[in-house]
Amino acid sequence: MEDSQHLPDNAVNSPDGRVRWRRFAVLTLPAVAVTAGLGIALAQGALAASFAVSGQQFKVSANSLEGEGFAQYGSVDVNARNELIPVAVTAIKEAKLHSLCQSVVTTLPLIGDISLNLTAGQKDPVEASNLFVDATQLSGDAVFSNIEIGRDASTLDKGPTEAVGMQDLFAQQADSVTISNLHQTAWATNAGTFKLSGLNMSISKGKKECF
Repeated sequence: MEDSQHLPDNAVNSPDGRVRWRRFAVLTLPAVAVTAGLGIALAQGALAASFAVSGQQFKVSANSLEGEGFAQYGSVDVNARNELIPVAVTAIKEAKLHSLCQSVVTTLPLIGDISLNLTAGQKDPVEASNLFVDATQLSGDAVFSNIEIGRDASTLDKGPTEAVGMQDLFAQQADSVTISNLHQTAWATNAGTFKLSGLNMSISKGKKECF
């Protein structure tokens, strides 16, 4: 009885008061849970890109990709509105891409579709180290060397050092990977170094995508 004296009368004696307390808990607990979950995700490296991603995905294609030290696992990107976006992270220690194309289409009022296209690696391949791609779609013809499928994402050790996910989540890794006719749709790309041989960038009206 002594403890109840410290609570507002309506919280102890009034049915309406009890309803308000319960409603407060129902509204508060999910927000607390989301905040705690984000804190855990950040601590465990579950959030992928180190920056807020834009509201537009972009497309990437290449005649071929050759990579050493491959890892892939599920993760989450965050946009400027703090919305969570599920992605599959592909991480490669050293990568070479032949005939790279990257495109993004923006729709503007009164103007319509505007396409930004980037190409490189037509002669000498594009080279990247510690490459991370946060993708929602990937296709092509792939060959893996010494692949491990179903490994715990927190124990990955063949890709870049930072390429680890949350404990108990599905992941795969391989000593090397080769992908022909690569098509990929992504939210973000990070790389330690990114060497673009024969870089060409253009902007044009209309929808002009890599695939």
